[in-house]
Amino acid sequence: MLEAKNQLSRLVRNALAGEEVVIASNGEPMVRLVPVATQGYLGGWGKLKRFRAAVDAAFTPELDEQIARSLEG
Repeated sequence: MLEAKNQLSRLVRNALAGEEVVIASNGEPMVRLVPVATQGYLGGWGKLKRFRAAVDAAFTPELDEQIARSLEG
């Protein structure tokens, strides 16, 4: 643990780079150092405007009919 404390900056950089970092005490693994996952979010419907063509292309009349049939049954 003391060694990890002295090397914390390096260990954090290694974890951010994708390396598995396990901190042990007396040879027994105690904790794993992992990056905090950022939450991705859309932030509003307006951002979908740049994907308008792709969304429109994905919903063909055939797909619309298939979805309608599956919702009816």
